[in-house]
Amino acid sequence: MDQFGTVDNLLQEERVFRPLPQLVIEANVNPQELEGARKFARMDHQGYWEEAADELDWFKKWDQVFDDKDAPFYKWFVGARCNIVYNALDRHIETANKNKLALIWEGEPGDTRKYTYFELYREVNRFANALRSLGIRKGDRVVVYMPPLPETVIAMLATAKIGAIHSVVFAGFSAKALRQRINDAQAKLLITADGFYRNGQVINLKETADEALMGACADCVESMVMVRRCNIGVEMTDGRDFHYEDLIRQERNEAPTEVMEADDPLFLLYTSGTTGKPKGIVHSHAGYMVGVNRTLTTVFDIKPTDIFWCTADAGWVTGHSAVVYGPLMAGTTSVMYEGHPNYPQADRLWSIVAKYGVTIFYTAPTMIRMLMRFGTQYPKPHDLSSLRLLGSVGEPISPEAWIWLYKNIGRSECPVLDTWWQTETGMFMISPLPISLLKPGSVTKPLPGVEADVVDKEGNPVPPGKGGLLVVTKPWPSMMTGLWNDEERYKEYWEKIPGVYYAGDVARKDEDGYIWIQGRADDVINIAGHRIGSAELEAAFGAHRAVSECAVIGVPDKIKGEAAKAFVLLNHGFEPDDELIKDLKKTIRNELGPVAVIKSIEFRKKFPKTRSGKIMRRVLKAEELGLEIGDLTGMDDDD
Repeated sequence: MDQFGTVDNLLQEERVFRPLPQLVIEANVNPQELEGARKFARMDHQGYWEEAADELDWFKKWDQVFDDKDAPFYKWFVGARCNIVYNALDRHIETANKNKLALIWEGEPGDTRKYTYFELYREVNRFANALRSLGIRKGDRVVVYMPPLPETVIAMLATAKIGAIHSVVFAGFSAKALRQRINDAQAKLLITADGFYRNGQVINLKETADEALMGACADCVESMVMVRRCNIGVEMTDGRDFHYEDLIRQERNEAPTEVMEADDPLFLLYTSGTTGKPKGIVHSHAGYMVGVNRTLTTVFDIKPTDIFWCTADAGWVTGHSAVVYGPLMAGTTSVMYEGHPNYPQADRLWSIVAKYGVTIFYTAPTMIRMLMRFGTQYPKPHDLSSLRLLGSVGEPISPEAWIWLYKNIGRSECPVLDTWWQTETGMFMISPLPISLLKPGSVTKPLPGVEADVVDKEGNPVPPGKGGLLVVTKPWPSMMTGLWNDEERYKEYWEKIPGVYYAGDVARKDEDGYIWIQGRADDVINIAGHRIGSAELEAAFGAHRAVSECAVIGVPDKIKGEAAKAFVLLNHGFEPDDELIKDLKKTIRNELGPVAVIKSIEFRKKFPKTRSGKIMRRVLKAEELGLEIGDLTGMDDDD
């Protein structure tokens, strides 16, 4: 199958939601300013991003905004000296933000901790000094294998402050997956915790970290630092393992911030390994901080009174940009939660929103779908009136999930801002603003300073309504600067369609220029010559009241070449039977027309998912066709 062809668009969504007049009046960017910014960025791309860079503090300004001499290894803010931690913490200590809350943390058992900017600054300084005492220097790699704890944020910031490079590995990954990442990065230090709470259980994390360092592997690691979270008995290796609390106890609360070159690496972030050997995405200090700061403050209309909660784990790029660096650079207050969203019951997230007066709630469609299964009785008892903005990230959100979130959590008043971006992009790329007209399921238009399009396999723009391939046609500041030790693999992003960044997503653009993401390019089903994105079929299933989640794959068909098989997870109160199957197939025909042939429907209790909550369709397909399943290091085994 030619994965670079065009894709049939079948699903039509015609509902439009206008922002409340008060939201538009109070917005930091009004509609005229947004159009002005887009026009300015189109006329003077470098000038727009230079203006964004001027919002931040620099040790030395740049000699050149942009350098494309070694394309596709583009460079931004050439000659500048900076450090993202200076902008995330140090500069706030000289302003009114000094005594403002930076972080509100809640553990699964209900314990809480809060840090002002000044308190967080001093904690980061103490750990930065401790890292230096362990021999960590500029350019060294530090792997952070941690649950969502304040120390996770502190570890990332302290590492970056001294010029070392952090690589956060999600705490749900196996010892094998952790070892693989440690070895590829040649990490000198591993930071972990004794354990953490998840769904009422204590997960022993130190045990997994020890296993990762055993055998013919990970001999690059000289030291391990362990945070006491659960106070469980763990083995400590003399000379290698150190208690976090013991290390920082005697350290000073002031520490110099390393002066970094603009393109010095800030972090490595490995992809989850669902499609082969994990890729180490590299982001640098200058470009990343400029892009993330401008887009997060613009999209989420950050105000001094906001309480911002992004539910992502720090092990993903969303955690880096929307939990740690973005909110801190913006000087806002963030919420972080350790545990399972359904513990002790399915209203935990809504109780946290009400308890802390969260104003901006940013989560993933997989979380929304999971909570939808439990109905509206769980959010109803909680006062969610503090919310003013809702956001979605990570995968396409179906119109039905969008509407559920908008009505039941946002009271039909809070815009749902569906953001498209990637680990590779670092920052938000395509997204509405609070002032935008919203169409459920669409990420609307590229942000100012971002040039994106939907094209065919030759790179020609496709007509409105026709599916194609999503590309970014101009470099942007927070783009990855490369793949760790793999230049050739990095070039592939720019060679599949020469001269543009190939995102790997299928999309379409409607008559208003709104972009609709239809899924990954390799999740396309060819039914009798009609190439249909699996996300579109899944969204159609989601329109049925019985369906909680759905995954669709292509299976061989003697007549049509391929047909669709659906795997369905039902909402509570529904049971699988022949009548339901007939009704589901009727729904698909009504939503998409006769071309969307559903060969069979299989009901499931759970799906194979990545640790970030995305359904692993390739695993379902391999099981269905009796093929080799392949790498499962990125798979979630949490019920």
